[in-house]
Amino acid sequence: MNRQNFRKKVDQLWKNLTSSVDYINRNDDDIIIRSEKILMETDSAIRQLKDLLKQYRFSDWSDEIHFFKNTKPQFTAVYIYHSKVLAIESSKPYADPKALKSYYENERSNLLYFYNEQKEFISYYRRKSTYLDKKYFVRFKFDFKLKLSPELYSYDEEFSTSHDHIVSQILANDLLDYYLMNKINAEQGVEKSIGQINTLEWTSPKVALIELLYALHQTRCFNGGNSDLAEIFRWAENSLNINLGNYHKILGEIRLRKTDRTKFLILLRNNLEQYLDDLDI
Repeated sequence: MNRQNFRKKVDQLWKNLTSSVDYINRNDDDIIIRSEKILMETDSAIRQLKDLLKQYRFSDWSDEIHFFKNTKPQFTAVYIYHSKVLAIESSKPYADPKALKSYYENERSNLLYFYNEQKEFISYYRRKSTYLDKKYFVRFKFDFKLKLSPELYSYDEEFSTSHDHIVSQILANDLLDYYLMNKINAEQGVEKSIGQINTLEWTSPKVALIELLYALHQTRCFNGGNSDLAEIFRWAENSLNINLGNYHKILGEIRLRKTDRTKFLILLRNNLEQYLDDLDI
């Protein structure tokens, strides 16, 4: 396989992966389900990338350096990022906004360990330096006088260099830092809004609120459609002083209604239309 054909296939593989990730993010509700699906897609893409590399011989050192400094890390960064998001969200406590804000802040502080541990290489990478690239991004060139990852001994030498994985971690952690900051700001906003208003209590049946929240979520009414279903229900419970319990099960009961499955939404519409009609009199 020549260089042009190799790069063309790699570019198409990356395009396919990003398209799949975008499709999953737009069509799945739950962040945990999304992350799991994206991880499966990314694992498949990385395996295909590895197979492509087996069919290709680098033309020179610069060609190999470009692959391990730029190409491979963008694939593995996607995997690392969504692995961490999955771990964070699947272990997230069911708690009030203040506790959740603290949880996300603690996760964000964990990133500092990596940045401090790798600060010299991170500086080298961010400054776009090249003078050590032959040591960092060429295979079979491990210099044990350099600071190496403790897992390096088990890496596939045909598909790894001493520092391409660290580049992937830098890219992934930058994305994760942005993700966690958004989560912290969101929980802080919820916390402030709860403190600024008098508490309202939901006094209609719980099933009515669940029906309404599902409808709002499906209409993408919160955060431009980027809010998770669990976040919406947690916000409603905290704001309206109610425990909605197993809302997934209640949705199943709504589905089994013989007539008027969305009877609360129909009631809302009828009441509003009656109110508007009364105003016209």
